[in-house]
Amino acid sequence: MQDFLTEGARRLAAIMFTDLVGFTTLSQRNESLALSVLEQQRESLRPMFNKHGGREVKTIGDAFLVYFPSALSAVNCAYDIQKTTRELNNSLSAERRVLLRIGVHLGDIVESRGDISGDAVNVASRMESIADSGGVCLTRQVYDQVQNKFELPLRSLGAKSLKNLRDPIEVFKMVMPWEGAMMEEEVELDSHRVAVLPLKNMSPDPNDEYFADGMTEELITALSGLRELTVIARTSVMQYKNSPKRIADVGRELKTGTVIEGSVRKAANKIRITVQMIDASTEGHLWVQNYDRQMDDIFAIQSEIAEKVADALKVKLIDSTRRRLEKKPTENTEAYMLYLKGRYYWNERTKPSIEKGIAYLRKAVQADPNLALAYSDLADAHVVMADYGMMPTPEAQAKTQEYATRALEIDPTISQPHAAIAAIHERNFRWAEAENEYRLAIKLNPNNATAHHWYALDLSFKGNGNAMQEWRKAKELDPLSPAIGTAFGYFLVWANHREEGLEMLRSVIEMNDGFAPAHYLLAFAYIVAGMNADAAVEAKKILGLSTEATYAAAAACAYAKAGLREEAVAILNRLLKESGTRYTDPSHIAMIYAALQDETNALEWLEKAVNEKSAGTLYIHIFPMFDFLRDNLRFREISKKTGLG
Repeated sequence: MQDFLTEGARRLAAIMFTDLVGFTTLSQRNESLALSVLEQQRESLRPMFNKHGGREVKTIGDAFLVYFPSALSAVNCAYDIQKTTRELNNSLSAERRVLLRIGVHLGDIVESRGDISGDAVNVASRMESIADSGGVCLTRQVYDQVQNKFELPLRSLGAKSLKNLRDPIEVFKMVMPWEGAMMEEEVELDSHRVAVLPLKNMSPDPNDEYFADGMTEELITALSGLRELTVIARTSVMQYKNSPKRIADVGRELKTGTVIEGSVRKAANKIRITVQMIDASTEGHLWVQNYDRQMDDIFAIQSEIAEKVADALKVKLIDSTRRRLEKKPTENTEAYMLYLKGRYYWNERTKPSIEKGIAYLRKAVQADPNLALAYSDLADAHVVMADYGMMPTPEAQAKTQEYATRALEIDPTISQPHAAIAAIHERNFRWAEAENEYRLAIKLNPNNATAHHWYALDLSFKGNGNAMQEWRKAKELDPLSPAIGTAFGYFLVWANHREEGLEMLRSVIEMNDGFAPAHYLLAFAYIVAGMNADAAVEAKKILGLSTEATYAAAAACAYAKAGLREEAVAILNRLLKESGTRYTDPSHIAMIYAALQDETNALEWLEKAVNEKSAGTLYIHIFPMFDFLRDNLRFREISKKTGLG
């Protein structure tokens, strides 16, 4: 084919960028497979460029830069590529399937020595980065040329601000035929999938909010013991607190066929609890019940509600389940109220609130030394303190072990203390023991979303193929949990499911923009995806939400990877100074040095982290800053100490 540009000429052309989704990550996992997949992709695409009159300018890693004499030719080619690739994937094994993102723009280009340049080329590359996996994005300039001439719908995504461009650009998405079919697909709701919405606090004292939330959680716990039911976890249902949404909408969002809602009124030693059970598909009431009791009867109410739900859903209660439902956690009402307050506060997950929650939980076990639930929560609170770098790991682990062991001495049937003990084994690189404890936690309560979440992390650290199954189970049980959505989203990107992972992370932020861990892991996901400029944008957001060491270190890494060395070094120097007066996880310092490509200091601090068995140590196996060190002999020796090297 003859070139339609001469040396140095400027003219209008349609520019296309293609990108192979997840190629960088695949290369790090299996270089020979990655190269084979890349060659397969190139052999598939080149005939289609020629068919539509396009000229291949160059390849940039796994990307193609191509230009066409008309916008319609480029758009037809883009659709042809995605349609053919989708069809080809059906005949390939999962590891060889190719997903592409394509961007198209129309603008002036200049050719020089076989290459092309101009703002239009930059805009086209930005379009590609916006496109979904398997999708095509194009600019308003292209849309104006092809509307009413192209067979598929083109939907506006609105004006987007793009890197290195002064003004926002309107972006359009090509709506693929197979997307429409997926959107129209109806989901049948399962009546045995149950959501307990936050009970409304109708008490005269607004400070009794903890009691309403506590009753919600206790009902969730009681119903979770019914093995035939799948019960949505606390974090997800709490998103609907004071929400005006209809039950049908809640059912669709949580994929639950049964919804339980109600209210709590507490006055002195009397309580009134109103509960109704609703069919989410029809919004019809299955039953409504008022309970007017003394506070001492609170446990009887919980078991009665659980048994009524079981009866309505035709779930058979075996004797052991009935006994567990009817078992009182304590005879001391004051201790129970202190436990509910402690649980309420530590679940807010800030350092002051966790410390306040721990104080209440300690008062609870002072009031009743046999309150196993309070010991279990004390163990979990200390796991979180260690993970967030709020307490030195050895101190936190000692407390976790003490409280989890005591909880199980009192009540061996509780699930969560086993997950807490598993976390200690994991941080001490006792991988077999950790796995045994996670499995036991899940066996005791298959609805324990936290146990599935932590076990999924454990399997991901080990590169175990069963990790994805556990992630999806955790997400199923707690679909709106920001913690699960954030961690799962990152691991999806890391495991070469880039678009699904980024979408999950962005949806968490859309739901709760103030959740700092989501911005933290979105920044790292962008680094894995090679989107370092986007990571730097997240760094600024992270620091706007928290300057705690964990988050500051993440921001520094993002700045370093984006080439903003000065900003990264400033944060590093602050953390080094603070480490002399308060605890700072050494893995965070190692991470920043690694992002700055400072091999000597990165390894020095990494060895310190591994020797201390700090909470962040395990993430060296899956965070991208350490990729350049993976072939380093000393790094391998350090990694071996974790049992995963």
